[in-house]
Amino acid sequence: MLNRVVLIGRLTKDPELRYTQSGVAISQFTLAVDRGFKNAQGNRETDFIPIKAFKGLAENCGNYLTKGKLAAVDGRIQVNSWTDQQGQKRWSTEVVAEDVRFLSPKDAGNTGNTGDSQLQPTGTNGFGHEVPFSLDDDIPF
Repeated sequence: MLNRVVLIGRLTKDPELRYTQSGVAISQFTLAVDRGFKNAQGNRETDFIPIKAFKGLAENCGNYLTKGKLAAVDGRIQVNSWTDQQGQKRWSTEVVAEDVRFLSPKDAGNTGNTGDSQLQPTGTNGFGHEVPFSLDDDIPF
């Protein structure tokens, strides 16, 4: 069986970084991903996909990604279900990131975040663009 998803999009807001009581980092953010086709009106539609990362990957996302930055996410789809207070079955779908690549140049997409982006470690994304380091942390799944 295979559960794999690869997305490239822009962050809709800065990631939310938090820690569990046992100290595990969790980062959550949303990627805006354009669809590969136009609708009947000739417009491209966009999907807003929730992403969740864990441990060192979560810390790197929380520390180096900001609203508007272009990122590639490789991970798996996770579907959660629960029953609400009215007894209705509810569902949510998210992508659990196993790898995140920062595709924006250091200063691209910076929308006023006062973080010191000059201190980001950098490399290249394979296309000659300088980007923060790649993230290859293990995920607890």
